[in-house]
Amino acid sequence: MLLAMPALWYLATSWCSTSGGRTTWRLVSYLTWGVLQERVMTRSYGATATSPGERFTDSQFLVLMNRVLALMVAGLSCVLCKQPRHGAPMYRYSFASLSNVLSSWCQYEALKFVSFPTQVLAKASKVIPVMLMGKLVSRRSYEHWEYLTATLISIGVSMFLLSSGPEPRSSPATTLSGLILLAGYIAFDSFTSNWQDALFAYKMSSVQMMFGVNFFSCLFTVGSLLEQGALLEGTRFMGRHSEFAAHALLLSICSACGQLFIFYTIGQFGAAVFTIIMTLRQAFAILLSCLLYGHTVTVVGGLGVAVVFAALLLRVYARGRLKQRGKKAVPVESPVQKV
Repeated sequence: MLLAMPALWYLATSWCSTSGGRTTWRLVSYLTWGVLQERVMTRSYGATATSPGERFTDSQFLVLMNRVLALMVAGLSCVLCKQPRHGAPMYRYSFASLSNVLSSWCQYEALKFVSFPTQVLAKASKVIPVMLMGKLVSRRSYEHWEYLTATLISIGVSMFLLSSGPEPRSSPATTLSGLILLAGYIAFDSFTSNWQDALFAYKMSSVQMMFGVNFFSCLFTVGSLLEQGALLEGTRFMGRHSEFAAHALLLSICSACGQLFIFYTIGQFGAAVFTIIMTLRQAFAILLSCLLYGHTVTVVGGLGVAVVFAALLLRVYARGRLKQRGKKAVPVESPVQKV
């Protein structure tokens, strides 16, 4: 953990400095995260000519490391950067942390009982539930064109993912319990981002939010690992394989950087915009894979991409018209004549 301090220091200071530093860290973290996650969970450690080595299977231990590093990054940022006066009660962060844990559990459990197309449709259609949850949690109102563009984006991304993404051979059949778990995942995930959005009413910064949420997330995760007896085993595995320790540490730093982007986006633009960004990121990742590895994009997939871009253009146009109306509605005061 001491070896990570220089990297954490640079991450915290670059986040405080400029938006360019935030963008750079975001891009680097996503690329590194994808490579390392596959390496950690699918390859063996300690393999020799006479031994196949052993694999690390406890993803919850990695989640704990991610949250501990994120807590340290947020703490350093709060110390190094000037922060607004904190007025939110600490217990309110626990609701977002608990709903995040429950959404992750429902997501992983649902994968065992729902088919691949059902998974894709659920993940691509999260924007509408997030908007509806926003009306309940933070009393946020949306225009009709926002619902329309969100629906078009969900439809377009679903068309592209279903036609371009290869379906796993072992995809299970969809059951009622799987649909209930999937509904729980969408509900808890929608509540998490909207509750965090509502907490920004206390005029806190994104790193203060990140610190509070990860503080309770660490407590919940440690409690779960202790109850399962997996905390000690994960620590022993890390002690046996120094390469795994380095990979897990770098993975956690990338996760912390990703969280900085998440909380900043929710604080600046709201939960619905953040969900749209993450939904589009799934489609762009598969599109990039098609371009790099020569996978074909079907006619339905191309039509889905066209629908997404049309929805984005409509969203930009509607926002521009709304700003113009706002400017015209502001009365211009006539100059005061001097007597």
